[in-house]
Amino acid sequence: MAMRLAASSTEYVRVTAASRAAGVSINVASPPKFAFLPASVSGNPEVADWLTGEWATPAARILIGPNGGTATLEAGEYSVWLTWAAGSENPVHRTSDPLIVY
Repeated sequence: MAMRLAASSTEYVRVTAASRAAGVSINVASPPKFAFLPASVSGNPEVADWLTGEWATPAARILIGPNGGTATLEAGEYSVWLTWAAGSENPVHRTSDPLIVY
């Protein structure tokens, strides 16, 4: 199910993060990073696309919106990407559900 957020709202976008490797835990000392790319864009995020979020274990979260958010998104559909440190791994994942800003 798509995540939905009003463009005028300031809210946390939350994504549950888990390492696929057995015995590898998420390094909560290293903050997660998010990227929000228009759904029409193909390919992985560029270095400049990443925004720093925070852990609310087991979820990563980032405040989005015009009132103190890390970023303000225009109306549209976005692919949500997440990366974090997990031992020797540095996973980069696109969520299965888009973010719809209306």
